Amino acid sequence: MTASPDRPSQAATDKRQRILDAALKVFASRGVHGTPVPPIAREAGISVGSLYRYFESKEALVNTLFRETKQLLAEHLLGNLPIQPPSRALFNEIWKRLCTFARQQPDAFRFLEMQDHHSYLDEVSLASEYQLLLPLRQFIELGQQSGVLGTHMRPEVAMALFWGAIVGLFKAERLGYLTLSDHDLEQACTACWRSITNDANTESKA
Repeated sequence: MTASPDRPSQAATDKRQRILDAALKVFASRGVHGTPVPPIAREAGISVGSLYRYFESKEALVNTLFRETKQLLAEHLLGNLPIQPPSRALFNEIWKRLCTFARQQPDAFRFLEMQDHHSYLDEVSLASEYQLLLPLRQFIELGQQSGVLGTHMRPEVAMALFWGAIVGLFKAERLGYLTLSDHDLEQACTACWRSITNDANTESKA
């Protein structure tokens, strides 16, 4: 059975995925800027010309990879997750899911936390990032409105603090500065929770 004119063959689909997998591995290791297409083609086991038949430019490849990796994170983080009502238990679950993603998908996590790909991102990719962050912003805003979270910190600052803490922890582990235990991550989670609630005794009220 042959593929329809509008549907790629299984072989084409597999090759496209192989390119994306190779790009993720190479970009996570070497960054986006300064990494040309040939190493990605070599990692995928194809010619450069073949890669360009699937992605017309490096920018197109980066954007496709970013959107699909961001979707993978969104499914892991938000799947069957009730964003409200805000609570310490919900905060713990969000933290746990992000840490699990960083453990299970280290290349994907590393790629998403990079800053050097942002100059490549188009409006669709930036919108996909906004859609992922929106539920987390709603969690903080609803928490502040209900009194569960403190109002001393703008939602954008609270989100940056939360994301930056996880990125910093796993970056330090990747660079060999520390080895993270489950207890370490639980302590960091409590520290972040205290910073956005402005109450050192909230765990006794959870």
